[in-house]
Amino acid sequence: MAASGEQRHEIYLAGGCFWGTQEFLRHLPGVLETDVGYANTTVSNPTYEQVCSGRTAAAETVRVVYDPTVLPLPLLLEAYFASINPTNVNHQGNDVGTQYRTGIYWTDASDAAVVSESLRALQGSYAAPIAVEALPLSNYFPAEAAHQDYLVKHKNGYCHVDRGLAERFAKEHGLA
Repeated sequence: MAASGEQRHEIYLAGGCFWGTQEFLRHLPGVLETDVGYANTTVSNPTYEQVCSGRTAAAETVRVVYDPTVLPLPLLLEAYFASINPTNVNHQGNDVGTQYRTGIYWTDASDAAVVSESLRALQGSYAAPIAVEALPLSNYFPAEAAHQDYLVKHKNGYCHVDRGLAERFAKEHGLA
């Protein structure tokens, strides 16, 4: 149940391995809940093994529920961009494969313009083309329980995202 005055909005962000992306996002002020799963797949309810085969077209993705009055979508996207290399195609950190591509997937059509503008602005900071996929969400299947909150359960688990980034980003943007 939402707290009094709390607003809830949802977006799906793929940033390579979903463990590190989830851990980063869940520490941002205004993020209310996260879970990890597989977005825009050609296979219903795929397993991790199927996704890793490269034959499902799935992206490892984090479902993000956030309060836009605390963390507006442009600022959430700015944080997300700080956690990825937006010019890499199908890899982040040590992870390589189509499931590790970057992507922003929305369920609210009004988010498309915000995403487009954010990506346009981001391109101004890079000579190489931005490789972040931007599409409406066609489907999303939660990943297996072992992958949910993985880095909460495994404090020393692999993470391609700088573990202090969320705290630094929040302080730099007056969210802390």
